[in-house]
Amino acid sequence: MISITFIRENTEAVKKAVVNKGMAVDIDKLLALDSSLREGSKKIDALRTERNRLSKRVQTCSDNTEKARIVEQVRLLKNDLSSCENATRSVSTAFDNLMLHVPSIPAPEVPIGKDEDDNIELRKIGCVPTFNFPFRDHIELCEIHDMLDMQRGTKVAGSRSYFLKNDAVILEMAVCRFVIDFLSLRGFTPMSVPQLVREKAMQGTGYFPIGSDQAYAIPEDELFLAGTSEVSLVSFHQDETLPMSEFPIRYAGISSCYRREAGTYGKDSRGLYRVHQFQKVEQVVFCEADHEKAERIHYEILENTELILQALELPYRVCLACTGEIGIGQIRKHEVETWMPSRNAYCETHSCSTLADFQTRRLGIRYRDNHGEMKYAFTLNNTGIASPRILIPLLENHQNEDGSITIPKALRPYMNEREKIQ
Repeated sequence: MISITFIRENTEAVKKAVVNKGMAVDIDKLLALDSSLREGSKKIDALRTERNRLSKRVQTCSDNTEKARIVEQVRLLKNDLSSCENATRSVSTAFDNLMLHVPSIPAPEVPIGKDEDDNIELRKIGCVPTFNFPFRDHIELCEIHDMLDMQRGTKVAGSRSYFLKNDAVILEMAVCRFVIDFLSLRGFTPMSVPQLVREKAMQGTGYFPIGSDQAYAIPEDELFLAGTSEVSLVSFHQDETLPMSEFPIRYAGISSCYRREAGTYGKDSRGLYRVHQFQKVEQVVFCEADHEKAERIHYEILENTELILQALELPYRVCLACTGEIGIGQIRKHEVETWMPSRNAYCETHSCSTLADFQTRRLGIRYRDNHGEMKYAFTLNNTGIASPRILIPLLENHQNEDGSITIPKALRPYMNEREKIQ
């Protein structure tokens, strides 16, 4: 959420962001509600002041006729005040709802575009493998090694469900543990987080109201299954004042994650690319409200991702996401795409975002700066690793002609020093 003061003072820039991000929010209507809300508040204050003044007169008035007249005036004022409060409350509800749909303004370097086709490729790292034998996709490799059962997954839990088995389970645990250890050495606090969260956490991190169709709900308990540990990690500090001396605060959250994948019927339905439940390690950082410092941290956590993929010996590319791809809260986002032979393409496996104070305003996360002024902290996030999607390039890029799969050196300590899945 951006402040209404900023919207009043930078109306055209906000309207431009709405258009460039492809959002549907009427800024003129929002400002009209804001004006009405302020006028209503003034009127309420005036009515309360007059009511209190007359109420005091009643207590000191000795003339019964005059006293009765004042009591009647107080009664009428109370009626007017009640009507005004109800009307203002209705305006406030509409105003608050619209505010939740106002996007952050993209950073100057973000290209204007509609979708991923308008992202800008910045660099490619690693060599795309060439196979001198008919390569197998991850489904075939899993069948050879008895590592996956999607048929029974569908039987038990519906479409896009699966059972990982045998070495696939060990490989998934190995890659997650490797990333946790890697991030711990770089100053991140490992966190195992709640997967069930309240609506405030989803709304506060920007996943509600836009995106609510992607979340699984448990209405009886007023809880939701989070699609990323970012939700819990950022909400961890809701309504708190953070000590500036501890910035930047770095967390590495690990959890199962859940997404309905609404609107993707028939898309990416084969294999493990798009599933409802997955494991994820997420990087989340809190820092002071300084765009230059936040930008430096953005590139630090982006580097973490690149170093992880390099350690996994996987070819990838880095793209600067366009305005239509960066979402409501992000001011900057890089997408990291890993080469997947079966898809003959680089496909997204990581997403690195700067959100400035978008989330902390919603969640009331502040700090006191060196001048004693209260400010909202900035937040950033980036994928550490997400599985089973990362298993696709791990299995496919490292396969051998005999069907064996070479285990990257970085993962061997987590797999009993094995060099291959035979």
